[in-house]
Amino acid sequence: MASPWILMLVIFGLSLFVSWRMRSKFNEYSQIGLNNGLSGAEVAQRMLRENGIYDVRVVSVEGMLTDHYNPEDKTVNLSADVYYGRSVASAAIAAHECGHAVQHQVAYAPLKLRSAMVPVLTISSRYMQWILLGGILLLQTTALPLTIGVALFALTTLFSFITLPVEFDASKRALAWIQATGVVNQREYGFAKDALWWAAMTYVVAALGSLATLMYYASILLGGRRSS
Repeated sequence: MASPWILMLVIFGLSLFVSWRMRSKFNEYSQIGLNNGLSGAEVAQRMLRENGIYDVRVVSVEGMLTDHYNPEDKTVNLSADVYYGRSVASAAIAAHECGHAVQHQVAYAPLKLRSAMVPVLTISSRYMQWILLGGILLLQTTALPLTIGVALFALTTLFSFITLPVEFDASKRALAWIQATGVVNQREYGFAKDALWWAAMTYVVAALGSLATLMYYASILLGGRRSS
């Protein structure tokens, strides 16, 4: 029991550091103007067009770092700072989100699998914590509820790990495009690559955190079965 707890604490601390580092990097690169003066929206629209994508809209949404691609309504959603911003950070984020649109267009397998899992996870997430709590309370009577809860959490953990290649590939596509098309110069490319790397690390830490939590619940389940 102690080992999963220690792992969870270590990952929690790492998560705080990575999140702080990512935000500080984006704040730093948001102050560095893009040499060509393009806004995030203009970068996104150009990347979509040059990849032959004409049925995806680029829209502005509220919030900070709320940028995402929605495959359901085919929209690249950019926070106001990114949509209107003319910085290295804005270009990097906008291109990254368009990378997901390109994945959608080419039927990138991990993205298809991830999208297929969303409806199931949406339903299971509503009840999973209650099932886990009830399973722990009833463990001395029956292991079935906790077994179901652990299985559902394992699905969530799998989703977190499937997300990793999706995010890394989107960044790879974004960086290749902004470099090949001259959207950024050599100096700006280094900044964009650094910003997207730290953003990707938040997903890595999240996946590890989910795995550690899964190990914690699994250890409770195994411990209960041994004692029964």
